[in-house]
Amino acid sequence: MLRFNSNLLSFLRKAGKCFLHVWFPRVCFACQTDLPYDESQPLCAACRQQLTLPGPLICQRCGVELKSGGAHCFSCRGSKGEQFKCKCIRSAFVFNNSSRALVHALKYQGADYVASFMGQEMARCYARLPELSSAQVVVPVPLYPKRRRKRGYNQSELLARAFAAQTGLVLDTQCLIRTRDTCSQTQLGRRERLENMNGAFVCVTPQTINKKIVLLIDDVATTGATLEGCARALRQAGAKRVLAYTFAREN
Repeated sequence: MLRFNSNLLSFLRKAGKCFLHVWFPRVCFACQTDLPYDESQPLCAACRQQLTLPGPLICQRCGVELKSGGAHCFSCRGSKGEQFKCKCIRSAFVFNNSSRALVHALKYQGADYVASFMGQEMARCYARLPELSSAQVVVPVPLYPKRRRKRGYNQSELLARAFAAQTGLVLDTQCLIRTRDTCSQTQLGRRERLENMNGAFVCVTPQTINKKIVLLIDDVATTGATLEGCARALRQAGAKRVLAYTFAREN
């Protein structure tokens, strides 16, 4: 009887999915191809294969891809790299059509449910990044309260929650806040981005990160200015070292 009920329940679930798929078909976020009714992931198989780790040649500090080899990019080379408080930035994937589609869906289209898939993928790739393995506390990059209310959530926090749940790392979503509603970074150069983020973050509970190695989580790394602004606040509050990990890396 129990087995019969279990089979009936499974049948009804499949039937329900088929019914919903007919009226509300799901498509791949990247290529818009129809997904099978029982597909739980937001990308089709072909687009998932395009989610690739940056490299093989990357800057050892900021993680940007290097076309001509070497250990560091121009901005991190020599004594210039010593000024940065965020000592290592790594990303799960390059910023291409597949990763961009997920980031935009999460950030601009209200698709908060894709954060679970993205965070799990970040956790899967994390095992291949030993330079981040010393992290003790996971901290998401915060949003200014006004922007968070407008969006309904902080996409970096959703990623951090999914990532921490998979890796078992301690998650702290309260210690770091954004105190200034900074202007959009999209039209700014590297220097302007760093200046734009100067003093934009404050650590309000320094005791939770004091003498600990913090891993910042964000959706995309471009120049690393936002991550650097966060790292400065965390180091001033007593963090031993600040690392960063993002879903995608834009060159």
